[in-house]
Amino acid sequence: MWESVVNGQTLTFRLAGINNQNFIVRDEETGSWWQQVSGEAIQGSLKGQKLENVWLDELSFGIWKRENPNGRVLRPDEKILQANKYESADWETDVAKMPVRIGDKLDATLEPRTLVVGVTAGGKSKAYPFSAIEKQSLILDWVGGREIVVLLGVDRKSVRAFEIKLNGRTLEFFVKPDSSEIVDAETGSVWDFSGKAVKDELAGKQLEKVQVLKDYWFDWKNYNSETQLYTLGSR
Repeated sequence: MWESVVNGQTLTFRLAGINNQNFIVRDEETGSWWQQVSGEAIQGSLKGQKLENVWLDELSFGIWKRENPNGRVLRPDEKILQANKYESADWETDVAKMPVRIGDKLDATLEPRTLVVGVTAGGKSKAYPFSAIEKQSLILDWVGGREIVVLLGVDRKSVRAFEIKLNGRTLEFFVKPDSSEIVDAETGSVWDFSGKAVKDELAGKQLEKVQVLKDYWFDWKNYNSETQLYTLGSR
């Protein structure tokens, strides 16, 4: 997600094409073409400029609604709905069958359409296979010299990451046995999926968020060529 203001000018974007399931959009004001995944202009008078990132979460509706009980939901366009032009519920299965064409840039470390969670911090990037997150539910790691925790939501779909240093102290987290509660080893405080302590000594404290991006391995690697790859137990 990106801001639409560049050099003080608000741009109006329209879909221009798709490259390996990444949108290419064109702004009406300058005719420049922009890459969805990087927010960078790749053609036109603004080539090389980048849009400002907007914080985003990719969550299941259930988690989002619990955290935002008064949140508004965009209604489907009735014309598109009646024409049955929205993607089907199993569109990811259909997309997985599509070929990947990025020439010699294809990294075979993982299957191209392996789902990963990408994290960028301290000028470095790292990819966490979603299957590894599913197995561990909680991963403690370092990215770019920053200590982080990667969490899987109770829906087993949503993922968030946070820095684990709080007021100069590094916290170690674990999931309580037979529970979905996240606890820090230092104080025994209970934390929720938003990175906020909700019980005991640190109640009310908030961990700093680290943005994540769910992506296919081939795409993440293509735009983060120096990325590290997490393997189970590699911390």
